[in-house]
Amino acid sequence: MKRNKIKILIAVVSAFMLLAIILLPKIKLYFASESFTINKKERVFLIDKKSTLKQLAAKLSDEKIIDDEEGFVEIGLYKGLDKNKIALGKYIISPATKIKDLLNGFTKNSKGNGNAEVEVAITFNNCKGMYQLDQLSKKVSETILVDSSTLSSYLNNPSTYSKYGFSKEQFPAMFIPNTYNVFYDTDEKQFVEKMAKEFKKFWTPERMEKLSEINLSSPSELYTLASMVYMEQSRKEDEWSDISKLYLNRMEINMKLQSDPTFVYCWEEDSLKGVTRLLYEHRDIDCAYNTYKMKGLPPGPICLVNARVLEASLNPSDVNYLYMYGDGTRHYFSRNYSGHIRNTRK
Repeated sequence: MKRNKIKILIAVVSAFMLLAIILLPKIKLYFASESFTINKKERVFLIDKKSTLKQLAAKLSDEKIIDDEEGFVEIGLYKGLDKNKIALGKYIISPATKIKDLLNGFTKNSKGNGNAEVEVAITFNNCKGMYQLDQLSKKVSETILVDSSTLSSYLNNPSTYSKYGFSKEQFPAMFIPNTYNVFYDTDEKQFVEKMAKEFKKFWTPERMEKLSEINLSSPSELYTLASMVYMEQSRKEDEWSDISKLYLNRMEINMKLQSDPTFVYCWEEDSLKGVTRLLYEHRDIDCAYNTYKMKGLPPGPICLVNARVLEASLNPSDVNYLYMYGDGTRHYFSRNYSGHIRNTRK
């Protein structure tokens, strides 16, 4: 009887020991997953290249977000994570985030983004001249993962702008400066597709109808007109619709637009550096953008313009101006040349 009790006791202890051996790793993983990050403040964390769990753990440790690399890797392996399931992107890590939640946040979802990935704000303005798309690429690449040379090459590739129905000269018209939210790991194709959607969103049926009312045939033409308006007057918004109408009036009577910013566009970026007064010799340049020599609008925009300038140019004032004189701050408008001369003398 006593021997049977001993056998039973041994069997029970053995069973507990076996169960402990089986469960101990899982218990250890459970407590590790319930542990917290060590950052005391909210931290921005970027995953900018494909990483193994070990590489990711090392980076988190270097940035003082976790202190148990081994435990982090073990939990990740248990969850079945590998470099293909860890999403590139920008993450905001709050203080004392549970390790299991941290890993879940890095996990790629059905849309290809991390579950906790956050968007970044991109903006591009003050892009002008013949290299405006290169300037745009540089500004955008400061915020998202794609580098400027890759984005610039893609934008200047004929297959890219032809895909969206633009010529090389017209293509800048698809990019309307604003603040846009995208994911950090957005590539060049995704960025351009995003801009194409924003372009279509802006050009509503009502705005397309308005184009024909002012005798323009495409959004690219309006954008080109707006770029001239903005380069002529970037400070006083209340003049935009007046300048737009002046150019449209000139086009209606087949008169040259004679816009200084268009011939300036023809010169290399630093060619007019230090020039304080534009002279006739500067205008005497053979270039499709020189509206002192060519009639009508230039082939494409001379700078990138925001929606406010587009809207003002699309809704010109009801004025009969043909001439304007600028003093560096504001413009003085007139219907005829004699009035223009009086304005310049003033």
